[in-house]
Amino acid sequence: MKIDEVTFEIDSGLDVADVLALYRSAGWWEEGDDESAIPDILAGSWAVCAVRSQGRLIGMGRVLSDGRSDAYIQDIVVLSEFRGQGIGAQLVCFLRDHCVRQGLRWIGLVAEPGTQDFYERLGFRPLVGFIPMRLKQEH
Repeated sequence: MKIDEVTFEIDSGLDVADVLALYRSAGWWEEGDDESAIPDILAGSWAVCAVRSQGRLIGMGRVLSDGRSDAYIQDIVVLSEFRGQGIGAQLVCFLRDHCVRQGLRWIGLVAEPGTQDFYERLGFRPLVGFIPMRLKQEH
């Protein structure tokens, strides 16, 4: 869907149903997952950027940080019908620039396979010599 005006703003008071729709559109949230976790996810974020068109939430992204040393950008998502218009790139740049304005100098993210070129165009580089790790939990 072609849009004329998009706004980007830091906003931690997003509607749970709107965030859930974004997460589901990205395949990150399935039916039956606990929706009550979303307010905690948002509250635990250092910054949340809402992307709106005509008042509708069409995208969002989050930053995890202590606000002093480093920051991790994550959960970059734009509804599928609004993709391909540069909104995701603007969203990443908005969050990146917000972190820089707040004095954070180490800003990272974990990119999904196939997205490296996208993030490199926005100034990010692979962490050579580092391996992302995740705790393996037994259920």
